[in-house]
Amino acid sequence: MASTPRNNRIVMVVLCALVGVFLILAVPWIVQTSLERVLAKLIETVVNEPKFASGITLFSFFYPFWRAVGFVAGVTLLVMTVPLYRGEEWAFAAALTALAVPSISGMFMFLPYVSFVEGFPLPMVISWVGLIGYWGVLLLRKSDRMQKVVDFLVFTFIGMLATHSFTLGIGSQRMLITRVDKPLFAGLEWWLLTVVGEVDWIATAMLILAIPFLALRKRAGWYLAFIAALSVFIIDAFTQIIRMKTYDYLYGALIAAGLLLFLLIPKFKARLLGEEPSEP
Repeated sequence: MASTPRNNRIVMVVLCALVGVFLILAVPWIVQTSLERVLAKLIETVVNEPKFASGITLFSFFYPFWRAVGFVAGVTLLVMTVPLYRGEEWAFAAALTALAVPSISGMFMFLPYVSFVEGFPLPMVISWVGLIGYWGVLLLRKSDRMQKVVDFLVFTFIGMLATHSFTLGIGSQRMLITRVDKPLFAGLEWWLLTVVGEVDWIATAMLILAIPFLALRKRAGWYLAFIAALSVFIIDAFTQIIRMKTYDYLYGALIAAGLLLFLLIPKFKARLLGEEPSEP
């Protein structure tokens, strides 16, 4: 970061400040409005389709949960502006991780919104703002073109897999809460949901934790991302074979496979770990 041009660091600081203010002032209103619209539609829907009743409980908790995480991420971004301007490497890693929060949470909240609410998807604005900051700060750090390509692909796939895995965990819980034989589990298709949902949530946490370590070119970040992606690939692929009702688990396995491929390409791995010199 110290070698990153001063003008680039200024742009990074501006991006972090703008996204930080957005997360603190605008996102609380966007999330509350989105949640109330989703809940209103769900209340109408469960009259004829009781299976969606679990969404009321889950979304009532996880929308505010991600709003709270986003608020803290916003404060973090504002605090990081000074050390980021000074070119401190750790501040870059912290800011990038904070910027991943709106990118991931906005996409998660977008999915139930478009499933039940007509019109413009408000949560998508959260994701768009987060992605602008995430990609902007990531690509403004001084590096050669190949390094930027590697970083863009790997960090983007980490975010995609984290989002999809968290959402699959929600889907598993939604189905488990409203299963007919509750509290029993009617066979492999149902008890498997108790595995895939929790594994996907653990993988989500590991992927988010991998971001700052990889940003600092630490081997721990590579292993966190690799283990999380491999876990998701195995459990999602197996679940897709057993439960063929949707292709959601197949999509998760494919995203995980893409991340695994990028992590295992020798040239990519060397650059992620700072072992291959970049062009001046």
